[in-house]
Amino acid sequence: MKVKTILVSQPEPKMENSPYLRLIEKEHVRVDFRPFIHVEGVAAKMVRQQKIDLKEFTAIILTSRNSVDHFFRIAEEMRFKVPDSMKYFCQSEAVAYYLQKYVVYRKRKIYVGKRNFVDLQPLFKKYKEEKFLLPSSDVLKSIVPETLDEMKLNWTRGIFYKTVISDLSDLRNVYYDVLVFFSPSGIESLLKNFPDFEQNNTRIAVFGNSTIEAATEAGLRIDIKAPTPETPSMTMALQKYITSVNKK
Repeated sequence: MKVKTILVSQPEPKMENSPYLRLIEKEHVRVDFRPFIHVEGVAAKMVRQQKIDLKEFTAIILTSRNSVDHFFRIAEEMRFKVPDSMKYFCQSEAVAYYLQKYVVYRKRKIYVGKRNFVDLQPLFKKYKEEKFLLPSSDVLKSIVPETLDEMKLNWTRGIFYKTVISDLSDLRNVYYDVLVFFSPSGIESLLKNFPDFEQNNTRIAVFGNSTIEAATEAGLRIDIKAPTPETPSMTMALQKYITSVNKK
């Protein structure tokens, strides 16, 4: 069956040159965006209940833009003035760039990984004496604590925000040819919102091994997978699949 409509379970990209725009133009398909999950901040009171005192830490590990936002939100709620001496370890350049929203970049000690969390290891090794705080969601990839424990760092995890399933009830009678997922939480949201979901002719596209595993466990048929050596991005995987089925 041909693909004419796609629903991506994430917010719409803000980039003017989004690869989804090229996909739309080239394949003449409709692509809608709708977050299946969203983030809600945890109150400062709940952070205190985790026995976290911000002034005890000398370094912050930031894995996402959400972790940046919610660290500084909690600091403000706790009336904690983040010292200029604080060190920031950012998982990627995108996270480090976003940090400029809160700090004067050139005046701070900011250390940046390449992309994946393990890329920060050489930097952690250099600053093993620091006392690290990891502001995180209630959902955390196992590679993060495993890496920090393996390096025997003095670190503490603080749950500063939570991943919450979005209300998708308005989509109950809306049909899409392809549903695109990037996390196990997205799969969970689909099944929570639509417990009677029947896949039928709906194609499921998934990104990443953990999402593939969640979709398989949910009994869904996976039609499109990324990343692969041939299609390292989701838009490339969609492009390949659509070109294949729409030319028939």
